Amino acid sequence: MAASLPAEAAGAPAPQLRRVLGARDLALLCVVAVANLNLVPVVAAGGGAMLWFWMAALLFFFWPQGIAVIELSRRHPVEGGIYVWSKEFFGPFHGFLTGWCYWMNNVFYIPTLLLYLVGIAVYAGGAQFVALGDDRRFVFATAIVILAVLVVLNIRGAGLGKWVNNAGAVGTAVTALALGGLSLAILARREGAFAAADFSFAGLDLSTVNTFGIICFSLVGLELGSVMGDEIRDPQSSVPRGVLWGGVASGVLYVGATLAVLLALPRERISAVQGILQAVTEMAGRVGIAWIVPIVAAVLTVSIAGIASAWLSGSARVPFVAGLDRYMPAALSRLHPRYGTPHVALVCQAILSGLFVAMSFMGTRVEQAFKTLVDLAVVLQMIPFLYLYAALVVLARRPEDGRGRFSKATLWFAGLSGFATSCIGAVVAFIPQRGGEDLWMFETKMFLGVALLLGLGAFFYFPYARRRAGLLATAASAADHSGSGGIS
Repeated sequence: MAASLPAEAAGAPAPQLRRVLGARDLALLCVVAVANLNLVPVVAAGGGAMLWFWMAALLFFFWPQGIAVIELSRRHPVEGGIYVWSKEFFGPFHGFLTGWCYWMNNVFYIPTLLLYLVGIAVYAGGAQFVALGDDRRFVFATAIVILAVLVVLNIRGAGLGKWVNNAGAVGTAVTALALGGLSLAILARREGAFAAADFSFAGLDLSTVNTFGIICFSLVGLELGSVMGDEIRDPQSSVPRGVLWGGVASGVLYVGATLAVLLALPRERISAVQGILQAVTEMAGRVGIAWIVPIVAAVLTVSIAGIASAWLSGSARVPFVAGLDRYMPAALSRLHPRYGTPHVALVCQAILSGLFVAMSFMGTRVEQAFKTLVDLAVVLQMIPFLYLYAALVVLARRPEDGRGRFSKATLWFAGLSGFATSCIGAVVAFIPQRGGEDLWMFETKMFLGVALLLGLGAFFYFPYARRRAGLLATAASAADHSGSGGIS
């Protein structure tokens, strides 16, 4: 019986993960997790006014996120991160709901990364291969192969998988530098410029508001390193430094990349999937260095692969910890006998993501599938962040205990502003993007998708919670019986 009990009931030690991540790895992980250039074209399509959306989200969502991650990881530096924090502050059900939405969001989000990766990779082969980015069968088959490769690399261990993540961070930075360099070249040749009117809200419609939710979603990721808390060397020092440098770099990369795309293309021509390479192609052609396009495409492909690897690896730790707690099947908590990684959780994550890759193509084009998956991911991701910021408000209301890093005023501002911004981000995600699906089809997919996944979470939680309570009661009874010398 002991083998099937929760760890605290069975008296068995929790599986030991290897501490292989340092401050530099965390900074690069933050960059690769946060600075996802695949979302820049979706934002840039809203026009120059999106710069103000960026500023608002950086101040009221991103900065509070950094405060929350540093404060909560200082108090609870353990594997599971945001799942464990919600459980500590609000109880088991809320912890499970946080972890479930965080995991399910990535079940949707990883397919968007795979679709984007394939759409970018075709540029690396030259102009003759670009049309393959709209071939649904080619995109599906290639995405599944890439997903399988990433799973194998991450099962081999965080020590190996981190190099994929780090390469992705470098690829993101190189791509952003290429965009910046081309933009400066265009400005120097006086072939492009911005005017004050380019940054006004005049002429924008309701669909543009949806972009604010996507911007908030694009700024998620500072907490990802803390989800792998038991795999960080010296977390008390490494987490703050990683969050600081990774956060600053990510904000600069996002704003710079958005301006570069807007400089290269009118908003009406920006493709949600291939917008970055469109901008590179346009500017490189003007400057006379079109040969650089396949190189940038190859580098950006590495970047997106790193992003997908980071989220696949990090989010799989949530069902791993939930399996340890027996709120999900115990098999999810198994570690690979050779590599010491949660291989069952990784494989389950990959299978679900593969299914959603297939489902996303039902009756729609690649770009529409990409946009719908992004909006579903936005709603699911905002739910865990409501708990993250609510935890700061709870801390701000408690007496000082000497364990914290920030003042009460900072915790109040970060908690309230982050909570309000997360609510706004989730609500506006239900407004269809420009060029998306039919209104009723979109709303049906959104409401049914969210309801189905929340209902599926309840399906797991309540039966497993009752079973867990029974196992704990049985273990306590057995301990009492043993303590009394076996006399009944």
